[in-house]
Amino acid sequence: MKDKRFDFKALSKATAVAALMAAPWSADATVTTFPQGWSASDKTQFYSLDQGSELMPLNWMVALKQADGRPFMADSLSRYGYLPNEASVQHLPIGFTVAHAGDQGQMLGMTCAACHTRQIEVKDSTYRIDGGPAIVDFQSFAADLDTAVGVVVNDDKAFTEFSLTVLGPDADQVEQLQLKADVAAWYQRYHTLMDRALPKDKPWGPSRLDAVSMIFNRLTGLDIGTSTNHIIPENIYRADAPVRYPFLWNAPIQDMTQWPGFADNGNNILGLARNLGEVYGVFGSFYPKKSSWRLLGVDYLHKNSADFNGLDNAESLIRKLQPPKWPWAVDKDLAAAGKKVFDLPNDQGGCVGCHGITKGKTRFLLQQTWATPILDVGTDTREYAVLARTVNTGVLVGAKIPALTPPLQQTDTAFNVLGLSVIGAILQHYESVAVTPAVQAHLTKDVTKVEGLLNHIEADISPFTPMTADLKGAFHQSAPQATAAAAPSYAYESRVLQGIWATAPYLHNGSVQSLADLLKPATDRTAAFAIGPEYDPVNVGLASKQTKFGYTLQTTDCSHRDSGDSRCGHEFGTQLSDSDKKALLEYLKTL
Repeated sequence: MKDKRFDFKALSKATAVAALMAAPWSADATVTTFPQGWSASDKTQFYSLDQGSELMPLNWMVALKQADGRPFMADSLSRYGYLPNEASVQHLPIGFTVAHAGDQGQMLGMTCAACHTRQIEVKDSTYRIDGGPAIVDFQSFAADLDTAVGVVVNDDKAFTEFSLTVLGPDADQVEQLQLKADVAAWYQRYHTLMDRALPKDKPWGPSRLDAVSMIFNRLTGLDIGTSTNHIIPENIYRADAPVRYPFLWNAPIQDMTQWPGFADNGNNILGLARNLGEVYGVFGSFYPKKSSWRLLGVDYLHKNSADFNGLDNAESLIRKLQPPKWPWAVDKDLAAAGKKVFDLPNDQGGCVGCHGITKGKTRFLLQQTWATPILDVGTDTREYAVLARTVNTGVLVGAKIPALTPPLQQTDTAFNVLGLSVIGAILQHYESVAVTPAVQAHLTKDVTKVEGLLNHIEADISPFTPMTADLKGAFHQSAPQATAAAAPSYAYESRVLQGIWATAPYLHNGSVQSLADLLKPATDRTAAFAIGPEYDPVNVGLASKQTKFGYTLQTTDCSHRDSGDSRCGHEFGTQLSDSDKKALLEYLKTL
């Protein structure tokens, strides 16, 4: 009996077209793109490059309905801000990909392009910015998907319609029952994650998400349980520390990365660690298991959907990506005056001390980086609570990588679980970590004996590969350490500002509407502003009036620095004269 549950080709052509192109779009000649170092083929590859994400079978997504009865894929998800990908044969948006065709069927997944491709609008013109922070509403997409599948699971009529689209009219009862069981199993996991993680009272809104929480939640809540479904519900926390999507250009040459600066960066192996952690968060499949036949004591690739080749290719593309150039006229004399302001010391309102280009650490293979200062400038602190969260380590309790990570305790930080899961998978992927027959003869299924052996092979692990020294710094926790003499520090990365004009809203949590607002004291900054693609070239940021989403971000002041939405901090340049501020803004446009 042929298994049609994952066979997109089994769908009738009419059904597929109706579902995927209910509101068809085509290439829009009015969208202006920038020369950012990518060829047309580079763009096409980045927009749909498989990195190992497995959200759900494609034909399930095609069969799902919105609450009003329209196909879930109607408008190709543009209602959430996702952008059309004219090269997609399935008419999926940018950052959505079809992968793993074959025996496992066609799976719909997400890539980094979904969160790092931006469009802005000025009057009647639209501009595409590759690698820019997306203006998308991921929470609404995730929540609506949860609702749509829940209807299929809990409503017999809805399931019958769903089954007819997925299996076709000739499916027998056995196939239908199997499909129902498969969908219910998928929903149990997904709904557990979304119900426990998504904030109900203060949604993230467009352009922001709590990425670190969702990575921790998905990995520790759905992947490492000891039960057959791998779920540990209590490991899933409310994701209440939203940040804005970072821009990608220059990201590979920073010596430190992630908003709190907890990751060494600057070469391909560290880039792989960064990107593999992302895949675990965006629906990558990962079910590690203890294994006495593995030198590390754990099989990190037992079931691991990460596409290491795709992740390497993505990093190679990002290395070629250049910042977008300001597309409108610039007052050159005013910009020249602004450069002088930019180059002033920090205490005089300048920027170069934190955001100038200076040499950073040299990474393996003599990769020269740019220094990325990690500084506490008084901004929102909420993300640090995420880094300190503890979880039940499930099947990974006691696991370690000699010379790189300590053994996981039964209760440990989610941060440590992620670090072990990423580094272990990378080492197993790139090296033959299956023990030799001679070593196998000394092993049993007694994990304590395996651990005893591991304690004596640190010298053998270290030279496994020249990348191990760099991997040790891929995850080093930077949670604030309070002492009797000093208050805790809540430090975030300070990046080079090339292309900064194209990345509003500002600060790590997206709480400041424009660069003009950022030059004001926190008390004078806009307290609430609409978020959308309309752009303000004068104030260099989001326009005050937005026509998409209908969402307004309500920020808090410095009395609520831990809210996740505080506009507090980074009060540099606030003492400048109005003329110097104007000149500085003009110069920032040219970077």
